[in-house]
Amino acid sequence: MSTVSVRIPTILRNYTGGEAEVKAEGATLRAVVADLEANYSGIAARILDDNGKIRRFVNVYVGDEDVRFAEGLDTPTPEGAQISIIPAVAGG
Repeated sequence: MSTVSVRIPTILRNYTGGEAEVKAEGATLRAVVADLEANYSGIAARILDDNGKIRRFVNVYVGDEDVRFAEGLDTPTPEGAQISIIPAVAGG
């Protein structure tokens, strides 16, 4: 199992006690999200939709790779990887 760093956007920091970056464990993004949920209840529902897929307006990166163009939730998360959760920002 890998330990990774997860960057938490401002809008989700109320789930992490205000922390901008937290540690999580898991060999895949799916396992990391499950670990985040176990430690920060409610956060997974803000990342995943009702079907268990990454929400349409949330981008997730493992390192510099957008997981939508990799293996989605099955994207490997190697030891020490940096995961970034980035909600889309709308504006005009």
